Amino acid sequence: MRRLWPFGVVAAVELAGVAADSPLLQWLAKPLLAPVLLVHLLRTRRRVDPVAVGLVFATGGDIALLVSGDTAFLVGMGCFLGTQVAFLTAFLRHRRPPVVAVAGYLACWAAANAVLWSSLGALRLPVLGYSLALSLMAAAAAGISRRVAVGGALFLVSDLLIGLEAAGTRLPGHGLAVMTTYIAALPLITTGWVAVTAGRARPAVPMRADGAASGTIPLPERAR
Repeated sequence: MRRLWPFGVVAAVELAGVAADSPLLQWLAKPLLAPVLLVHLLRTRRRVDPVAVGLVFATGGDIALLVSGDTAFLVGMGCFLGTQVAFLTAFLRHRRPPVVAVAGYLACWAAANAVLWSSLGALRLPVLGYSLALSLMAAAAAGISRRVAVGGALFLVSDLLIGLEAAGTRLPGHGLAVMTTYIAALPLITTGWVAVTAGRARPAVPMRADGAASGTIPLPERAR
């Protein structure tokens, strides 16, 4: 976790920018949140996988949501849809999610959309599709590890708060709540994923035809 101190610095600047309502600080920090984690992931796993692709999409989504307007909001939602699909793909390839988690998250998805449906207007169908992908990602995260599961749940909470705002409901401390849960979700998912898959990224020791590992000094027959 010590290697993630740059993420801590960027996160602190972003939260300060949200608290102070400073667009400058947010533009300086928010586009760097996912890339810092992407660098950590690539250094550890040494390969591009769907989680890495999801972080690339998250970068695009973060930048789009810094711009005001419905078009930018839809672009951001599209980018984060890519994030959810990429994360979901990675998690399902690794392990099947618990049935209880799938049922619970789908129930939450149905309830949330039922409550917000009449207030979303033209955003109904985009939110319906995006929130389904998000809920399935969170359910799949529950099958990876406790850390990834918490990250998936916090990602869902963060986007649920955004959905509430899109429906016309803005809670006290809304901006900080959205970013705090999102900033917590990304490193939990990334580091949790690294923890359960890093061993897979290690190259196998090449073997010679006689069964010995290449690069080793063969021993005389009596010494074997």
